[in-house]
Amino acid sequence: MPAAVTSDVELRASLSGGTSAVAIYRMVARALEGRHPGGGTLLDVGCGMGNLWPWVQTHFQRYLGADVVRYPGLPAAAEFVPADLDRGIPLPDAVAEVVAAVETIEHLENPRAFVRELARLAKPGGWVVITTPNQLSLLSLLTLVGKQRFSAFQDVHYPAHRTALLEVDLRRIVEECALTETVVRYSEEGRIPLTARHYPRPVSRLFPRALSDNLLVMGCKSA
Repeated sequence: MPAAVTSDVELRASLSGGTSAVAIYRMVARALEGRHPGGGTLLDVGCGMGNLWPWVQTHFQRYLGADVVRYPGLPAAAEFVPADLDRGIPLPDAVAEVVAAVETIEHLENPRAFVRELARLAKPGGWVVITTPNQLSLLSLLTLVGKQRFSAFQDVHYPAHRTALLEVDLRRIVEECALTETVVRYSEEGRIPLTARHYPRPVSRLFPRALSDNLLVMGCKSA
């Protein structure tokens, strides 16, 4: 946990530990292949410990990381921007070729305002990338039936996880923000219900929506 946690929003941020599963970073890296020509700036919003950077650093010249607290272990290459993500990010318009929010939107109060901010920060022709728990996975749907809560939004996850979004919600929000060429991907890693084990990757690849714990939606800002 960061050394100084002084507000409710900082406490909520600290509960995440500033990191996500390897499968999520791998999903982001795969989604960017062939879509970002290389060079320029990556803005990692809700950067946590900066664990996305090693997966994509060969494709960028500059790494900006924005979060409410600075976590230990943030890469030396990172230019850190302190920001309460519920209130906006103190950076100029069109600052980055790729603006990524990895497992961040579910922590926030207003997802539409947040995606509008991500779109503002992307350069024309750049990409906005968002990942979040997959509410349509078999695990999440079974949990909803049994406990009336999505798998990643049970009491143990609150107040860190506040806003559950379906794939269709993210698609609609991305389109409302005038982002085009919408892409949807899945982490291809999912926990088997009632166990701590995960499906074999060849199986989860066959049924990615049903057997993936996380999903990605991305869109391109019009040039």
